[in-house]
Amino acid sequence: MAAQIGQGSVPGTSCCAEQLFSAGGTRARFEAMSDPARGGAPFVRRADGLYCEDVALQDLAQRFGTPLYVYSRRAILDSYQQYVRALAGRAAMVCYAVKANPNLGVLSVLARAGSGFDIVSGGELARVVAAGGAPSRIVFSGVGKTEGEIEAALQAGILCFNVESEFELRDLSRIAARVGRRAPVSLRVNPHIDPGTHPYIATGLKSSKFGVAHDQVLELYRRACADPHLQVIGIDCHIGSQISQSAPFEQAAERLLDLVDALERENVTVDHIDLGGGLGIVYRDEVPASIEQWVGALTRRVDARGHGDKTLLFEPGRSIVGSAGALLTRVIGLKTGAGPNFAIVDAAMNDLIRPALYDAWIDVQPVSLRREPAQTFDIVGPICESGDWLARDRPLSLRADDLLALLSTGAYGMSMASTYNSRCRAAEVIVDGNRAHCVRRRESIEDLMAGESVLP
Repeated sequence: MAAQIGQGSVPGTSCCAEQLFSAGGTRARFEAMSDPARGGAPFVRRADGLYCEDVALQDLAQRFGTPLYVYSRRAILDSYQQYVRALAGRAAMVCYAVKANPNLGVLSVLARAGSGFDIVSGGELARVVAAGGAPSRIVFSGVGKTEGEIEAALQAGILCFNVESEFELRDLSRIAARVGRRAPVSLRVNPHIDPGTHPYIATGLKSSKFGVAHDQVLELYRRACADPHLQVIGIDCHIGSQISQSAPFEQAAERLLDLVDALERENVTVDHIDLGGGLGIVYRDEVPASIEQWVGALTRRVDARGHGDKTLLFEPGRSIVGSAGALLTRVIGLKTGAGPNFAIVDAAMNDLIRPALYDAWIDVQPVSLRREPAQTFDIVGPICESGDWLARDRPLSLRADDLLALLSTGAYGMSMASTYNSRCRAAEVIVDGNRAHCVRRRESIEDLMAGESVLP
């Protein structure tokens, strides 16, 4: 494997899907570093440092290099099973939102558990199929599905297209007619609900690009029902991401159920009601509803309106993988002066853009604790941008070469990573008990340049 330039990798190591790594170490009493009610506390502190399940993060960094994304298989499955248990006894499907973390290893864990999938591109469709997901358990959302993507999804036999505009409905009909398939459709309703989240991840307001305006929904359903190339099977709604409380979801559900009633008055029956996703996790001091509380609040609304016989779909992403992941990074050096103290690390905004993009707060924990007095540091990367920061004003006792764990980064971390400044993207590892499976090798400079050429 070629050396990784400026990426903190360990010489002589490699990372591929076939490799396994067994961890030793003590089984000391530990302190949970994540909420045990939301994914089984995947990251714990023991006497000799931080662990993911039974694997020491120090050992993972030594074996696979840094920056390194580490995920707990147990935590992913625990969160998924919380949805399954909350929906027990009724017709329902949990469709994991692939955009949160599309790694094939993560998708395969969920596919084997029976999960459905919510996709937003043809690339995500290909990933789900490659990971063993059933096309018949895929819903396809997104405002700009291309002709090629629509055709591929029709040929694959997905469960449903979540239609977001009038022009998409027309395109679906035309392409379905050409390929000789009938397209299963549901309309994604924009209910104009303020979810109280960051404006970049609010998707159910009139100002959002997503979904069909509430007052246009019935007319588009009439057109879809009259079209021989379309099959109406559901109705859908999604109002945003990282939403802490169930009240906005309940408001959106009521508006969706009003439309279900209106459709039935016109003799249009939908098979499923897709209530979306977006339940938040704990990053700092948020107090989100539990999965059980959130699901229960919505299912009670559905039952009270007399639609308990409908199949319910949910599209969670962050709440399944967010707390299950951490980004490991190594301190390159400490820089002190007249301004802030900087801890310059080998991870950067290309590895984790959420702080720079959303001003997101990330919990930073030293892998090994020092007894020296703490100083206040800004945690920053090597990228040539003042916006390249990962955390600010953190009291830490640090030295060069120390390892830091950025917790709750399993969602929208690696999935939004880039190669800005020609930086190779990180490796990814899934821990299962006392073994670590490398599910994405670290990129090389050769990988970055593989599709390019110089002028003759």
